[in-house]
Amino acid sequence: MPEPVSITELTFDERGLIPAIVQDWLTGEVLMQAYMNQESLARTIETGRTWFWSRSRRKLWNKGETSGHFQFVKSIRYDCDMDTLLILAEQRGFACHTGEHTCFHRSLDGSPLSPAVYETLYRLYNLIEERKRLMPPGSYTASLFEKGTGAIMDKVAEESAELAAAARDGDREEIVYEAADLFYHLGVLLAAREVDLVEVLKELLERWK
Repeated sequence: MPEPVSITELTFDERGLIPAIVQDWLTGEVLMQAYMNQESLARTIETGRTWFWSRSRRKLWNKGETSGHFQFVKSIRYDCDMDTLLILAEQRGFACHTGEHTCFHRSLDGSPLSPAVYETLYRLYNLIEERKRLMPPGSYTASLFEKGTGAIMDKVAEESAELAAAARDGDREEIVYEAADLFYHLGVLLAAREVDLVEVLKELLERWK
């Protein structure tokens, strides 16, 4: 097991600062990048909320102190050169002052942001919940909610059987296809029973421990 590292062992630049990248503990999304000095890092560790050093105002600031959108720290990691921090945090509200969840909400070429692979399940569940709330005409997801939980349970059972059949036949492409169908219908079932995907992921995390 790695030995703990003290703040003084980290590499701060000539201004006494170290860059800190904040990543959403739930989704894996990179939220923001700011700078810490030894005092702000010590306060972050002490309070369990992120504190940074403002280079323009030349003062400490607690993320969320004016907006109420605090970041609750789950883990603090450092890189191989010990000169950059990665903060895993539970974000309450949004991280960006523009009102976006992440500061990195624009692409260099101006194209719409497409989900990264690690975001797929979370984005899918959010879309399912949106369909449940808005019930748009012509939506397959909305039609499942209209049929009720019993029908959704039947679809989950059906997709499970189809995945098992594909696995038995050994067709890799069919396994991938049916597994995706099962993930989707399981998401619909969770939303129908008002179980958040995060609850399931946290349960898996507990089992990991």
